[in-house]
Amino acid sequence: MLGVLAGFFVVWAIILVGWFVGKRNILGENARPVLSALTFFVASPALLFETLSKAHLQDVFAAPLLVAAVSAAATALIFFSVAKFWLGRSLPESLMSSMSASLANSANLGIPIAVYVLGDASYVAPLLIFQLAFFTPIFLMILDASTSGRRTTPLRFVLMILRNPMIVGSGLGLLVAGTGFQVPELILQPIHLIGGAAIPAMLIAFGMSLNGTRPLQASSGRRVDTLLASTFKLVVHPALAYFFAHFALGLDGHALFAVVVTAALPTAQNVFVAATRYQTGVTVAKDTVLITTVVAVPAMIGVAFLLA
Repeated sequence: MLGVLAGFFVVWAIILVGWFVGKRNILGENARPVLSALTFFVASPALLFETLSKAHLQDVFAAPLLVAAVSAAATALIFFSVAKFWLGRSLPESLMSSMSASLANSANLGIPIAVYVLGDASYVAPLLIFQLAFFTPIFLMILDASTSGRRTTPLRFVLMILRNPMIVGSGLGLLVAGTGFQVPELILQPIHLIGGAAIPAMLIAFGMSLNGTRPLQASSGRRVDTLLASTFKLVVHPALAYFFAHFALGLDGHALFAVVVTAALPTAQNVFVAATRYQTGVTVAKDTVLITTVVAVPAMIGVAFLLA
């Protein structure tokens, strides 16, 4: 338990540094998007490649991947039903709110949590692969069809996946692991150094993003949607992961703790990007990202106490 709490302390300490840097505007107005772009396009793919190239494929494509898929899909379907049939929202807004309730931040916060709390970045790989390769593209495909009136072709669907640098980094790492190929040390060293920048840059950018935003404005008319989406993300999603992993798959110990913690990650920031792109569910996406990001670490500490 002390090791887990120490890991959370490290994560929060770096987030607070980022908050202070953003509050004082030390790095200028464009620092956060630059740091985010650096981690997304360069550092995170390098870290994922190095980590997964040394992983055992049976640990990645096994129970954790199934838990990630079932718990996320179930959370999204339940919340979609609530938003569409109880709250009476439109199809695109219900879809976007479902993304807010079920799509976890598997990269910017998931990777640091996996490294410092779970002890290995590969623990977040099943969730990351499922979301980037299947879950997010399916959501975007349906949103594209429901907002533009045109169908997304299979080619566009595949290209949407292959253009994601984290999928490319993960895929190459899994290819190396599966073939047993030994990457030359001369090539691996710069990849290792670049990947080392991912976690601090992610967390500092995260901390900077916590400045200057007030959620749950009465004028938005979406307080109930936001609170429900936040509750689904931080309570329902990990609870479904726990019940499915423990009672259906028989997971326990650290393996169970890992899948529940990754399910309890906050809403991914790219949900807000998608909401802005499709001009639907923007308020719920923005507020859910902020609320779950602030509350997620204490919630995961609660998970640690419950499962320790």
